[in-house]
Amino acid sequence: MSKRLNINSVPALVGIVGPIVVIVGDIAASLSTPGYSPVRDSISSLALTGIGWLQSICFLAMGLLMEIFVAGLFFNIRRARGFRAGIGLLALCGFGLLLIAAFRMNAPGDPRTTAGIIHTIASYGLGLLFPIAILSLAPSLKSNLNWRNIFVYTLVAGILALTLIIGAFFTEQTGWFGLYERIIVANAIIWVEVVAVHLLRLSLRREPKPQP
Repeated sequence: MSKRLNINSVPALVGIVGPIVVIVGDIAASLSTPGYSPVRDSISSLALTGIGWLQSICFLAMGLLMEIFVAGLFFNIRRARGFRAGIGLLALCGFGLLLIAAFRMNAPGDPRTTAGIIHTIASYGLGLLFPIAILSLAPSLKSNLNWRNIFVYTLVAGILALTLIIGAFFTEQTGWFGLYERIIVANAIIWVEVVAVHLLRLSLRREPKPQP
């Protein structure tokens, strides 16, 4: 049994690092911004502050790392119904993160800009695409012995993500939208982290190919 890192370990390691980058970046930016409240203020509003560049870098990194992670899932999960749709939508989630990083939200009271509209569409689009993506992957996880033990968790995470994003439309004007948004993000990145760790364990269990 191999315990060495191999080519299949790379997407797993990338999937593990990505969520950590987002968490560390959010905490660092939040603590460095006077008057900013993680409970009241949205994650996107950090981009309007003097340290907004840090958040943009973290989301750009997560978007790029997400694409590599999704490629790892594509080559390491046996396909069942909905697999290609799920992988495609997860890849779109990575692209959505890139758009969120590249286009800032509109500042409160300012007129709407093209960048702000793109940011809003990408944010809510990402929230809707993620649960559909992982629920589409669920049949493939269930039919694969190596992945079956995270099938139920994926269902729960997908249903929770869908419920939370629908609720976001009704909580945007509340005084705790920042906390609500962070719960949505936490549910998604925890799923990525769990699946990435599982993929890493599988890659380390694989027998090395015989050398010619």
